[in-house]
Amino acid sequence: MKRYMKQYLRNFDYGLFITYVVLCLFGLVMIYSASMLVAVMIEDQPPDYFYKKQLTSIIASFFVFVVGAILPYRIYQERKIMGTAILVWIVMYINLWLIGVGAEEVGSRSWVNLFTIIPFQPSEYVKLFVILYFASVLSNKAKKSDNLYLKDIRIPMVIWAGVILCVITEPDYGATTLIIAITISVIMASDLNAKSFWKVFGFVGAGSVALVGVVTFLAPHFFTSNRMSRITSFLDPFKDYLGDGMQVVQGYIAMGSGGLKGVGMGQSVQKLGYLPEPHTDFIIAIISEELGIVGVTIALGGLAFIVLKGFIIAIRSTDSLGRMLATGIASWIGLQTFVNIGGVTGLIPLTGVTLPFFSMGGTSLLVLSFAMGILINVSTLQKMKRNRLVEQNKVDNK
Repeated sequence: MKRYMKQYLRNFDYGLFITYVVLCLFGLVMIYSASMLVAVMIEDQPPDYFYKKQLTSIIASFFVFVVGAILPYRIYQERKIMGTAILVWIVMYINLWLIGVGAEEVGSRSWVNLFTIIPFQPSEYVKLFVILYFASVLSNKAKKSDNLYLKDIRIPMVIWAGVILCVITEPDYGATTLIIAITISVIMASDLNAKSFWKVFGFVGAGSVALVGVVTFLAPHFFTSNRMSRITSFLDPFKDYLGDGMQVVQGYIAMGSGGLKGVGMGQSVQKLGYLPEPHTDFIIAIISEELGIVGVTIALGGLAFIVLKGFIIAIRSTDSLGRMLATGIASWIGLQTFVNIGGVTGLIPLTGVTLPFFSMGGTSLLVLSFAMGILINVSTLQKMKRNRLVEQNKVDNK
């Protein structure tokens, strides 16, 4: 065991780890800067209220990260582990439907209180769950044959449809879109042959459209005025810049005010009541205003490094499970970053999706930290495997 740990630490992906820590701490500082007035004026709390909450989340997330980094990633192929993960998903959503909480003005029910006191967002858990589940199922199937028939994926597709249905009915369309895209990325990284891939891909695509259509038709109340306003403000935010388009317009002003180096840490004007929830969805706008293009480049550069490194790990992986896990996690972080930045800049409608590692949110940080632990575990174990092969080849050539 001692020898194994020495090898593990020697091959540990310190680049990914340092980037993860830096982004978490950078996000913590920006949350403190962005949330001070919100804490005092809206929450009637001390200026460091949100800072302390996020700091607590970071500490808890680090322990979760360590667990993800230590557990060998092949453990996710075991049926007992996946069975437990499925059970957790079911229990979470039963609790959500029965006693869940949410924002009434948005018309959603997205939170459960774990142990009656800890708020947790099930849709964040589901993002990682679909990666683990499909990577597990498809890698196990690939061991037997690379040719899948519909009967082989019947149960996985039913579970996937159940997951999508659960998230839609919260309703959370931003998370639904991400989960569908993440699922497709994992399938693309599998060992399925072309025929089987298009079979699964077609089912996922058609099933997604059908589920969204059925839910929208049977429950039109999910399209609240708040959701419709996000679409109208996307089309023309300046048409009602004091109403529905205010958040987008104020985000533009914040980003345009920063210039190259920004107005200075803590000197944002838009966080003084002009930009709603500046410490969550729109935190990139505050980074742009206070730290300018330099700050945004550092933030997005760190996220881009994680995504690119994740895909490199996937390409170098010698087994399908590691490849699918790395691809799914990298795609998740990359897609979520794009959706958040796209909403703030007006490229796509606002979705309420947070910026990974930066936006205020304990659940998101906890789940992302566990995912980062898994990604580093894949990287480290694959590197150890390559080194063993190199050493073995040297011995064989002597």
